[in-house]
Amino acid sequence: MNNKQKKSSKIFYYVLFGMLILLVIFALTGSGDPKKKLTYQDVQQKFIAGEVEKWYVDGTSKIIFIFTDGETETENFPKQYDGYVTYFNQYFNYWFENYNELYFDGKQPSASLWDTIYPILMIVLALIFILFLFRMFSSKGNGTMGFGKSRARQAVNVNVKFADIAGAEEEKEELREIVDFLKHPQKFTRLGARIPKGVLLVGPPGTGKTLLARAVAGESGVPFLSISGSDFVEMFVGVGASRVRDLFDQAKKSSPCIIFIDEIDAVGRQRGAGLGGSNDEREQTLNQLLVELDGFQASSGIIVLAATNRADVLDPALLRPGRFDRQVYVYPPDVRGREGIIKIHAKNKPLSDDIDFGVLARITSGFTGADIENMLNESAILAARANRTRIIMSDITEGINKVLMGPQKKSTLITENDKKITAYHEAGHAILHKLLDSDDVQEVSIIPRGGAGGYTASRPTNDDVHLTKKKANDTIATFMGGRLAEEVCLNEQVAGSSNDIERATNIARKMVTEWGMSDKFGFMGFGTGGQVFIGRDYQEKNIYSEKLAGEIDEEIKKILDFNYKRAKKLIESNKHLIEKLVELLYIKETVYKEEIDMIMSGTSVDEIVQEMNKKEEKRKVVEEEERKRSQREMKLHELELKIKTTEVFIKHGLMTEKELEEAKAELERYKQELEQEQSKDKEPKSEENIETTQEVSSENETEKEQSVKEDSLTVETQKQEQETKPNNETQGDK
Repeated sequence: MNNKQKKSSKIFYYVLFGMLILLVIFALTGSGDPKKKLTYQDVQQKFIAGEVEKWYVDGTSKIIFIFTDGETETENFPKQYDGYVTYFNQYFNYWFENYNELYFDGKQPSASLWDTIYPILMIVLALIFILFLFRMFSSKGNGTMGFGKSRARQAVNVNVKFADIAGAEEEKEELREIVDFLKHPQKFTRLGARIPKGVLLVGPPGTGKTLLARAVAGESGVPFLSISGSDFVEMFVGVGASRVRDLFDQAKKSSPCIIFIDEIDAVGRQRGAGLGGSNDEREQTLNQLLVELDGFQASSGIIVLAATNRADVLDPALLRPGRFDRQVYVYPPDVRGREGIIKIHAKNKPLSDDIDFGVLARITSGFTGADIENMLNESAILAARANRTRIIMSDITEGINKVLMGPQKKSTLITENDKKITAYHEAGHAILHKLLDSDDVQEVSIIPRGGAGGYTASRPTNDDVHLTKKKANDTIATFMGGRLAEEVCLNEQVAGSSNDIERATNIARKMVTEWGMSDKFGFMGFGTGGQVFIGRDYQEKNIYSEKLAGEIDEEIKKILDFNYKRAKKLIESNKHLIEKLVELLYIKETVYKEEIDMIMSGTSVDEIVQEMNKKEEKRKVVEEEERKRSQREMKLHELELKIKTTEVFIKHGLMTEKELEEAKAELERYKQELEQEQSKDKEPKSEENIETTQEVSSENETEKEQSVKEDSLTVETQKQEQETKPNNETQGDK
């Protein structure tokens, strides 16, 4: 039931409820002047005393009277009366049997339409009211009586298969045993094998844990009961345990089936960590879950799958053999897995012919399946915004940056001083990345993006898992490149390196306390290295003394000082490379990996700018061709749709066959025009055209070279002014 149906159903029940209340009030109170209303005893006494002169049934469940000593005149009756009483049939019988012969002026009541439908209407409304109350408090609703019922959603026919999931081969192999058991349980039970009752999927967010669980249900063809861990716990005590019991009762009725509990850490956290009543309710829910996991036999055909990214906070009793006795770690995909995921998500997206899935897989190192899906979705949005019918490589590149760092802010007004500081800062990062054993630089920009004034995008060239001591030190040094470039080239420290300082300090601290990379302490650990769980860790104290804590801080500072000194030497000895990159950033604002490699190889800025201009022209040509191709496709689609619409209108007599012929002729003419344009594009250019093109291109190159030289002179002039001017101004945050 959708939201509109639910809303209309609510309004319907409220209206019926209001009608029932009004009907009851009307039936009990009747109508008329309340001052003249009499009781049945008063009327009976008036009849016995002979004080009733006339009486009349007005057909509205009311009998009116005039009395011998009343104020109403006889000729004004029944418009005016002295009193009235609401009637029921049992009183009529009494009055007519005893007084009808004496008081023949009265009108004996007959069975009116209202008298007939009133009891039926009362019964119907009473039944509707009972149904309303039942639905309000039933398990299907969210009322009081439904609190103890499970909110699991059952899917009978799941269409997801293992073939729809790229990568994760080992994870799928582990789960194929579950599928095989659900399909052919005798093969296992005949050998005395016990299939795991519960399988826990552990991994970072976005790696496809829920998708793997649905694939198990799709491959096995059994019902799939899915629920979130937070759906068990409510503010009422005992509700969570009741829902767990109801969930497993549903599973037993649908056996064989799969129960999937997403984010199980919401209900399966370690016991004894409660700081309030709500945590006691969570522990009761966990206890019931543990009992249910032990309560059904392995041959009952019920498999429990659960997913979490915080396996460290789960209760040990939940992970013991016989419950969740198998853990499947779902890691981020490697380069082959990413390539497969890209192909799957690109099935319904038209991509340009020059897009290489292998290249995309390499430059998206560290991306999960959810990140890749989001990246391609952003790319499709960018292509649609540019009125293209296909996604080109520039759309995907911008989509990657948008996912990682947010959108560009080209409209932000940047002062010349901030632009210079940002250029030197990012150039320092980029040059150190190239000189040290660190991730390769993919892009450097001084255009604000997200919350940063500029950025240096570096991505690993491979999927190495292990981090060596040398690479850890080199990574710390690259974080210092921005601050050092400002010090060496501008003779100033700027408050824009807070994030770099924090990340460098964290790596140095882990080198000392967790990774055993300290020369002084060696193979010695000082911390758990995992995420903090307040319920478990808030009372823990340091396992080392205050003196040792001070020595740890000294060792961390020693690592930072060592890398700071050697990074500064590299910046000073390669200052000319930083200056060249700054000059290039001033001209182009965004520089890519190829241009940085050219700077490192000694290519001049003018030559790099010329190469970038050529690439820019090629990119514009590709975009223009895509734009024209999109327009042609849209035009063809409009003409074909026009023909189909005309055919429909002809059937209803709204258009004629002549108009249909004209529409078809228009389509044929447009197709011929497209063929002529394509044939012209394939014809070789004449010598005159070639010479003209060469002259124009040479003129454009001369103008671009002149522009580059002017930009270079402007940058050089600004540098000289900066060196001659006393630098005593406070710099703003980059």
